[in-house]
Amino acid sequence: MRIAVSGSIATDHLMTFGGKFTDTLIAEKLDKISVSFLVGNLEIRRGGVAGNIAYGLGSLGLKPLLVGSVGPDFGDYRTWLCDHGVDTSGVRTSATQQTARFTGTNDEAGNQIASFYPGAMSEDGEIDITSLAAANGVELVLIGAGDPGAMQQHTADCRAAGIPFAADFSQQVAFLDGDAMRTLIEGASYLFCNEYEAAVIESKTGWTGEDILARVGTRIITLGSEGARVERRGEEPLVVGPVKDATFVEPTGAGDAFRCGFLAATAWGLPLERAVQLGNLMAVHALETVGPQEYELKPASLTERARAAYGDEAAAELAAHLPA
Repeated sequence: MRIAVSGSIATDHLMTFGGKFTDTLIAEKLDKISVSFLVGNLEIRRGGVAGNIAYGLGSLGLKPLLVGSVGPDFGDYRTWLCDHGVDTSGVRTSATQQTARFTGTNDEAGNQIASFYPGAMSEDGEIDITSLAAANGVELVLIGAGDPGAMQQHTADCRAAGIPFAADFSQQVAFLDGDAMRTLIEGASYLFCNEYEAAVIESKTGWTGEDILARVGTRIITLGSEGARVERRGEEPLVVGPVKDATFVEPTGAGDAFRCGFLAATAWGLPLERAVQLGNLMAVHALETVGPQEYELKPASLTERARAAYGDEAAAELAAHLPA
């Protein structure tokens, strides 16, 4: 199954301040802020929902089609993705905007001052996703968090063209209103969310869990350290436990890694239990690495970890599909 992944493509510029912001900010002068912090280091990471998921799918050998808008500064990032099995022919280069960028500075107390520049992402609505899908043999489109208007357009276009799609609001769950969510959910083959996002979606749409299951094929809810739960209308929920020996380092991109594992196993025709197991295994790769695309996939070690977490049968079924 050929998968297209749409949503944000961005770079993260992360800095660390070796003090506390609160030691510099004066409460009675917050209406006239003009401050500068001398930072000790700078980390530049490749990111964005679509970029992260496509990277994982490519590492698993699926050759996903990445769909989104970037700026002329995307060259090195494009090369990185291509080197890891991602088809970037669906990426559009803006003539006027740079690639979306997140810039954040953390202090030693864990506080953060950050900003997000959407840049070229704001032009995602100019992409004709149905034409791209037809030209590339796409059988499923994941519509990830990105420009809200483009998310609506891609969903409507996929629905009209009869192209199966997966809905994944992630970071946009706080900004989308109930009407937008209802439109994005209706008819989705898959709906991805975590427990908090599931609660927000139900609250904003006014739909119960059963109402949502009447409108989507499968709802996948990640449960953090408890694994994940899969729900389908008229069936008992399927709960799959976590990979218990995970060593927590940094959480960014873990949800995206779960999605790529779940979708890869689904594309291989494996049952839902295996899809969640591979999702959990991929999420651990991201959790144990600083940066959402810095993990290295080693099929042999992944297979051994699958055996330890889920048994010989699961390991054998997954290993049969992993790239050499």
